[in-house]
Amino acid sequence: MKIYTKGGDKGTTSLVGGTRVCKNCAKIEAYGTIDELNSFIGDLLTVLNSAPDAELLNKVQNWLFNAGSILASEEAYVAKMPQVTEEQISQVESRIDEIDSLLPKHNKFILPCGVPSATKAHICRTVARRAERCICALSAEEPVSENIYKLINRLSDYLFVLARYCNNIENKEEIFWDNHC
Repeated sequence: MKIYTKGGDKGTTSLVGGTRVCKNCAKIEAYGTIDELNSFIGDLLTVLNSAPDAELLNKVQNWLFNAGSILASEEAYVAKMPQVTEEQISQVESRIDEIDSLLPKHNKFILPCGVPSATKAHICRTVARRAERCICALSAEEPVSENIYKLINRLSDYLFVLARYCNNIENKEEIFWDNHC
C-alpha cells in the first residue's frame, strides 16, 4: 500500500466505508484530535518513570485507536470496530483513585508545570479536554458512543492526577495559581 494516495489533495478524506468528507468537518476534527492526544501520550511515555502508568498508557493508546476508528467510520461500520468498554473506563478510574490516595489534598488551582513527565501529562490533559470539545461538536451532528465521552473525560482527570503524581515522586513542589499577581 502506498503512503500517499493523492485522494486528499483537494481537502477531502475518506471515512471507513468510503464516503468522502471535508478534512475540517466535525468528524475529522474529533478523531484527529484523539490521534493528536495519542501522539502526545507517546511523547509522555518517553520520560515517564512509573511502570504501572506506562503499562496503562500503552493500553490507553490502543483504546484511543479504537475510539478514533469508531469516529472515523460511517454508521454502518461502527459496530464492526473495536469498542470502548466500561471495563477500560473502570481501569482508568481505578488508577485515578490509587494515585489520588497518595497525593496531598489541595483546594487551589495548580499551575501546569514541574518535572518533564508532569508537564507532558498536563499537555496531554489539555489535548484530552480539546478532544472532548470536538466530540461534543460532532455529537450535535450524529450520535457518539457514550463510552467514548466517558473515556476521554476520565483520561483528562487521570492525566491531571498523573501530572501531580510525577511531581510528587520526584519531590517537585507544586505551584499554585496566585490570583493576586
